[in-house]
Amino acid sequence: MQTPESLHLKSMLDQLRRLKSRTEIAGVLGVDVCTVRRWESGSSEPPAYVPYALRQLLPPALPFDGETGGFTFIDLFAGIGGIRQGFENLGGRCVFTSEWDPFAQKTYRENHRGDLHALNGDITKIPAPDIPDHDVLLAGFPCQPFSIAGVSKKNALGRAHGFRDETQGTLFFDVARILEQKRPRAFLLENVKNLVSHDRGRTFGVIRRTLTEELGYHIHWRILDGAHFTPQHRERILIAGFRDPVPFDWDALPLPEKGSHRIGDILHRTDGREPHLPWDGERFFDHFSGQVPEKYTLTPKLWAYLQAYAEKHRARGNGFGFGLVGPDSIARTLSARYYKDGSEILVHQGEGRNPRRLTPRECARLMGFPDSFRIPVSDTRAYRQFGNSVVVEVMAHMARLMCPFLVEDPQQNRDG
Repeated sequence: MQTPESLHLKSMLDQLRRLKSRTEIAGVLGVDVCTVRRWESGSSEPPAYVPYALRQLLPPALPFDGETGGFTFIDLFAGIGGIRQGFENLGGRCVFTSEWDPFAQKTYRENHRGDLHALNGDITKIPAPDIPDHDVLLAGFPCQPFSIAGVSKKNALGRAHGFRDETQGTLFFDVARILEQKRPRAFLLENVKNLVSHDRGRTFGVIRRTLTEELGYHIHWRILDGAHFTPQHRERILIAGFRDPVPFDWDALPLPEKGSHRIGDILHRTDGREPHLPWDGERFFDHFSGQVPEKYTLTPKLWAYLQAYAEKHRARGNGFGFGLVGPDSIARTLSARYYKDGSEILVHQGEGRNPRRLTPRECARLMGFPDSFRIPVSDTRAYRQFGNSVVVEVMAHMARLMCPFLVEDPQQNRDG
């Protein structure tokens, strides 16, 4: 009996076969034609990355899942596309992308080569009317200080002011001006959890007031730990907003228990089961020796420095130091500075060997990116990109929570 997953895979293959030959599909996935034929017949199960890779081959206008209707979204401060993946996999179609960093653009383009729209740069330079209409705005906007100078004075003088005064000069301003102009049905904003307490809560107060009082959206926010979906503690604030009141419920879908995912799940397998990814080659894993390349192991000098640094802070009663992990561990938060020394997540390699950094492929897995995700930049850039990204499955969870209000009329949801 075929499982829902295998039937879904067969449906995607059937759609792709109208566009590409088995030989073309096999070539992109790095397998032979007979393997593709076995997947089509259901006689063998593909590796976990294959469904994700197939989705990348489908045209953006073609929904991935026949059970949900289509909706459109824009991807702002897109990074390498982590937020996008969760919504795209539910049948959403991206109609506009903005990311200013050229190296992140390179990774984004490599993984979304079927896009029918240009990848735009600095969002501050793009007039809101030039952005296509869309159902959902997605933005992992950077947190910047909000200047409230002048607001109190205007209040005292009885002068009107709005988000254009309070948020001008911050990147949140660009989110607000686009919401004002385009009025999408919904939005999802993502940021670090400290956004709530930043500047004694004033920053978050400006954001909430802008979204609700100024723009008229109904918002729901929560701090969610990525450890529900990946072996990494990564707390982020998520703000879901809707143009119309809807019965949005954070608890409508159960979260997996923390600890159900361990570091061993994302490490390269040295027992011969590590998949050979044509787009990686031997860059992150030596399939001949069955080992991670030695360049990821810390040098004696760096390892001695990190141990001395940790000991110094332990003596002072501080908790600073490196984070050593094994297969059963849950890691600290992967940061954009990981390329410097890898200290927050160091893999134990047994007695007599120095620990090692995660490889960029392992970082991708730690953030929930499938093995079909391509890494076309240097290790240093890749570490920065994954450290700045989102846990993909957190975004998929949010997409599932929000989807009923994106593909149906909100009034129907209230009356149902």
